[in-house]
Amino acid sequence: MSEILWEVLNHIEGFIYPNEVEVNWSVLIALYPYITGLVAGAFIVASLERVFKVEAVKPTYRLALLTALAFLLAAPLPLVAHLGHPERALEIMFTPHLTSAMAGFGFVYAWYLLIVLLLELGYDYRKDVVKWAQTATGFRGFLYRILTMGDYDISEETLKKDEKLVGIITVIGLPSAAFLHGYVGFIFGSVKANPWWSSPLMPIIFLFSAMVSGIALVLLIYMASTKLRGKEMDMECVDTLAGYLLYTYILDLGLEFMEIAHLLYTQEEGIDAILILINDKLFVSFIIIQIFFGTLIPITLLVLSKTGLFRAKVRKFFYISASLLTLIGVFAMRWNVVIGGQILSKTFRGYGYYIMPLFGPESLTLALAIMVLPFILLAIFVKLLPPWDEPPLWMKTERRYD
Repeated sequence: MSEILWEVLNHIEGFIYPNEVEVNWSVLIALYPYITGLVAGAFIVASLERVFKVEAVKPTYRLALLTALAFLLAAPLPLVAHLGHPERALEIMFTPHLTSAMAGFGFVYAWYLLIVLLLELGYDYRKDVVKWAQTATGFRGFLYRILTMGDYDISEETLKKDEKLVGIITVIGLPSAAFLHGYVGFIFGSVKANPWWSSPLMPIIFLFSAMVSGIALVLLIYMASTKLRGKEMDMECVDTLAGYLLYTYILDLGLEFMEIAHLLYTQEEGIDAILILINDKLFVSFIIIQIFFGTLIPITLLVLSKTGLFRAKVRKFFYISASLLTLIGVFAMRWNVVIGGQILSKTFRGYGYYIMPLFGPESLTLALAIMVLPFILLAIFVKLLPPWDEPPLWMKTERRYD
């Protein structure tokens, strides 16, 4: 323990109180808003076709819903892993603390998962699940029969009602998705004692960055899944999603610069410490990774793809590169907010330092494992509930398929 403390103290500069050395929120807390942002962004992609009638992105509708579900199931894991007693996680449901913003996540999460996302998936897939339940055998057939809940009515009138219900649920889900992630920014923005966090723009910035990361994720997954299936990519869909990614990115970049401009203009207490934080302590993660590689380069690639000077093959490369850099840049933003806000001393006269362990309860290994889990879940969901227009491979050999 003394060796770890000595290693930390070697990186501390300036006058700082002893109780300010420790960084309590680790990489897991930076990962938590990142995953919830991907959930909100993916659901917004799904709403483009269902609510805003953007028919070009229809091939990604179901895929976006399944992506949102996979990442939503993994969203609480960083918080649960961060707890000293993870078995107490459900206490926020049984002994609610209504004045706690963090405890409120449990209720927002339950509402979004049980009422919004699962209902929309259930009604949207009902026709297919009924057909699959009548065709599939073995465990697959057993699972589909459970999902039908004994209701095999897929008449035209019933399907029209289902379509209306899905539309209503999606409209309800939009503000729910925004609230699911916007409140994370609210938690940081409401900490008035920390000038790096205390900003009324924080919830809005978190929400727009969530939209950016969610669109980039769905775009990347759609392109990868189409390639793996050996199918022809719908370039109209890809170009449209990339366009929305560009427009959202520009708004997000404008908001972030507005926040920094507000800090510089008001010259409130701690501004000198924040400037050192940006230009020194967070220079690599903020200036280089988040702003340059994670924002400016993706925007440049997306703008170039909009000029019409490049063929589809080149545009695909631009989209893949922009999406990957976007996901890295948005995570860097979460890192800079969570970790950067903690290494700033409350006295504004010194800076701490966060050393992330490779193994252990708050380690890089655990964070990577949690990040990989949603992709595994998504692969299972896609296998059981194919989001494509054509019938599943296992069904093509069944004589009963109509």
